[in-house]
Amino acid sequence: MRISKIVVWMSLALGLMPLAASAQKQQPQQLAESPADTVIDKIVAQEASEMQMLRQYSPLVETYIQQLRPDDVSGAVPAGDQYFLGRAVLTKDVDLEPLTGDDDSGMKHKLGGLGSLFSFSMEFLPRGFLQEIYLDRDGFDRQHYNFEYVHREFLGEVRTLVFDVTPLAKSGKGRFVGRIWVEDQDFHIVRFNGAYNGASKTSYYFHFDSWRVNAANNLWLPAFVYSEETNVRYAVAKTLMFKAQTRLWGYDLGKSRQEEELSKVLVESKTPVTDQSDNAHDLSPLQAQRAWDRQAEDNVTDRMELIGLLAPAGDVDKVLETVVNNLEVTNNLDIQPEIRCRVLMTSTLEVFTIGHTIVVSRGLIDVLPDEASLAAILAHELSHVVLGHRMDTQFAFFDRLIFDDKDTFRHFGFARSPEEEIQANNKATELLAKSPYKDQLQTAQLFLTELNSRATEIPNLISAHLGNRVPVNLSVGATASAAPGASTIAALPLGGRVKVDPWDDSLEMLKSKPVGAVAEQEKMPFEVTPFILYLTRQGDHTQGESAGAVSAESKDDLQAPSSAAR
Repeated sequence: MRISKIVVWMSLALGLMPLAASAQKQQPQQLAESPADTVIDKIVAQEASEMQMLRQYSPLVETYIQQLRPDDVSGAVPAGDQYFLGRAVLTKDVDLEPLTGDDDSGMKHKLGGLGSLFSFSMEFLPRGFLQEIYLDRDGFDRQHYNFEYVHREFLGEVRTLVFDVTPLAKSGKGRFVGRIWVEDQDFHIVRFNGAYNGASKTSYYFHFDSWRVNAANNLWLPAFVYSEETNVRYAVAKTLMFKAQTRLWGYDLGKSRQEEELSKVLVESKTPVTDQSDNAHDLSPLQAQRAWDRQAEDNVTDRMELIGLLAPAGDVDKVLETVVNNLEVTNNLDIQPEIRCRVLMTSTLEVFTIGHTIVVSRGLIDVLPDEASLAAILAHELSHVVLGHRMDTQFAFFDRLIFDDKDTFRHFGFARSPEEEIQANNKATELLAKSPYKDQLQTAQLFLTELNSRATEIPNLISAHLGNRVPVNLSVGATASAAPGASTIAALPLGGRVKVDPWDDSLEMLKSKPVGAVAEQEKMPFEVTPFILYLTRQGDHTQGESAGAVSAESKDDLQAPSSAAR
């Protein structure tokens, strides 16, 4: 007898697109609309306009998934991960172009089978996570949904109207079920929390919390999506637990800055420039070589910023450069050209040098517990510069930077040889021993130890795309051997320090309040956590009352009928 195999394709966030509704639209009754109906119609119209507006953009999209397993001490800990980085092609609906050289198969992951009778596999589809920026791409209206008003609520500085939304009977599968938050000036949906309906025994829709941020006047853009499941049964005695973050950025990709540069009015100096033959204007061979190296360095960083991989120079860079300066001063280093620091936009934990530019990933900055730990990481990269480990200067030729974005990781690579890494480790130990951080390196050692111990559970998070992995074998000195306290945090969760503007890619340090004592289950080193944003308005909107805002109704609170369909 032939034994057939049953394959269950479970798409996280289900790359399956919501099916078109088969139900015919109901004819509206000839009744005067209530204020609630009017508000709902404005929400529906604004969401339709939002869907159309998004078609002009191609932001970068990063999805990181951590599978979990139960743990007696921490509750749940990572037990495997998946990573995807690509560019969304929203003109083609929900489509992606990978940047890391992988296609959707780069996110596929096989789970264990069940003997000889059944084979089960799970597929993580990046398109499925990208789809969660859309509430419903086909039929978000009162003919397909019931809107139930709940209350008003502030999300940061933005006042919102909150509705519970459920599909009407026979409206089709793949419809959104959950809650929406609508800002009360232009009626943009700024947050929605729930899932798509229509799951079956062989396919599942998973829960997500999707956020949009205000990039300009009347422009709200999808920026963050958090997904989580804790008890999905996909086979006999098999349970899925996972958490995932999807981030979008690079909507503008420097266009506004280019336009600003072109629109600047340059005024020539009133004092004519005179030729002073006594001044030294010529470059020596050594200076020419340094200038050539710097040109290659600048070409690479400019190209990476244009793609959206490198954040524009800003305040976070200054924080990093301050730490580097502390290391240089206390070690009597005079490095020319000067050391610069930049931030890679990705969540992966990596750090590398491009000439005299130290690049640290946003994800690595997020998880570092303190300044001394940051100093240990930067000391290693500074050592490459001090030891004269140069970059390949092929990129001083501009034609080498003309390639398609999806080939970026094939063209760029800044990994050091094992010999250079060992030399940098030894030199970093010397630099730290003379630094102002020499008596504060206990946490740095704990961080590196924790990272090394988690390597098998989060291999994709710690896999560098452009440089080497974080040097976990870096020795930070004997002062780090003291036993840690019970409240010591070895590493922070992802998203613990840096805030990203998805429009222009600018970064700033988070300004969160201290939380006091932290329980063991709340430490969550290197783990995915939800997004809870403090929303603000940009552009021409003011923070005061708006005459046309729904929340200005003084007598009757907004009461939507039990069913908005008519």
